[in-house]
Amino acid sequence: MTEPTPTVRRLYRSRTDRMVAGICGGFAKYANIDPTLARVIFLLTAFVTGGTTVLGYLILWLVIPEETPDGSV
Repeated sequence: MTEPTPTVRRLYRSRTDRMVAGICGGFAKYANIDPTLARVIFLLTAFVTGGTTVLGYLILWLVIPEETPDGSV
């Protein structure tokens, strides 16, 4: 019997479900949640942490690659 090969999930910025840079849309696809929920979570943490979440968002914008133009990863 052969064992099934594990699938590797990677975090990408969304090209289709984006408001600014696609970070929340990509995270929502990665976590299998609604993108609106990801955006609400981001806004709540941005207010609670006093804006350091926004700095993290900017860093993620630079670090996380964008998904391919056809939407596949």
